[in-house]
Amino acid sequence: MKNTDTHVEAKNRVVIALGDPAGIGIEVTLKALGNDDLPKDMHPLLVGCKQNVEVIFSKLKSQGVKPLANPSKLDFEDIPLDDEIKEGEANKKTGSASFNWLTRAAEIVLEKNGRALVTAPIAKFAWHSAGYCYPGQTERLAELSSVRSPSMLFTAKSPHNNWRLNTLLATTHIPFSDIPDALSPELIKEKLDTLLAFCRKFKTVPELSIAGLNPHAGENGNLGCEEIQWLIPTLNTWRKENPDITLNGPMPPDTCWISAGKAWQENEKVICPDGILALYHDQGLIPIKIIAFDHAVNTTLGLPFLRTSPDHGTGLDIAGKGIAKPESMLSAIKTAWELSITN
Repeated sequence: MKNTDTHVEAKNRVVIALGDPAGIGIEVTLKALGNDDLPKDMHPLLVGCKQNVEVIFSKLKSQGVKPLANPSKLDFEDIPLDDEIKEGEANKKTGSASFNWLTRAAEIVLEKNGRALVTAPIAKFAWHSAGYCYPGQTERLAELSSVRSPSMLFTAKSPHNNWRLNTLLATTHIPFSDIPDALSPELIKEKLDTLLAFCRKFKTVPELSIAGLNPHAGENGNLGCEEIQWLIPTLNTWRKENPDITLNGPMPPDTCWISAGKAWQENEKVICPDGILALYHDQGLIPIKIIAFDHAVNTTLGLPFLRTSPDHGTGLDIAGKGIAKPESMLSAIKTAWELSITN
């Protein structure tokens, strides 16, 4: 059953897939949409089970949680749950629901009936239990969009000074042992081009950094040979092709984000790159979550639409308790709106 306001123009509609119904996705979405800091002409379209949202809203309201968006005042693409869901217990049924909700939400945006897509967290093991063996939502969105290699970027705006932290991942959800083989000169150049294009949304001539693969960036081959054998030559070639851009690195991974951490906190300007390329998932995500956990936004680049999501998981251990923080979801919604203007 649909409850979509057909009078809302697609350019004003942000589509939100509600994630795993056993997690905190619905809670943080209602909290975020109740915030007064959202654009007044933005109209969210929630894709999920309306009845389930109403139940969670009533529970949160009885717990004294506010502000909250009232589901009766929101638009829905209503895809009902077949069975009752228990918060905190993700399983085959919740995995199937979140997969179907994400798929329909993506179809709406691909049909040009929405401006951008925001996705609440899913439980990957629940997807796998339901027979959907994808590494994550990004890979499903790429399949639906017929895109070969989307990019995962984390962006966050500091609440202290509005400085923006940007980190792109060269590789994403793959085993650690597969990382060296997945990296290549072609991939590095492609990801640097993607990071540069994103950072140019905010600065005409941005400065970039790239982390090394090995400790101390290989220390001249004493701690690994990848930097010397192919990474440094690749970066030198990219520098020649982009002579106006300062590219630092490969930098020792353990110090690559130190200036970013200072820039996030300080009121005075700190010399810091505008974008950093991490070579693998945890190399980039650990500093991002330490620096900006409640504010970072997972942004998928390379799709035919802009997609964002909060940088946290399903929070199954706190689901139903009313204590989930909505800041990252609020940032995801605001970022989807702001960046889709020029996407």
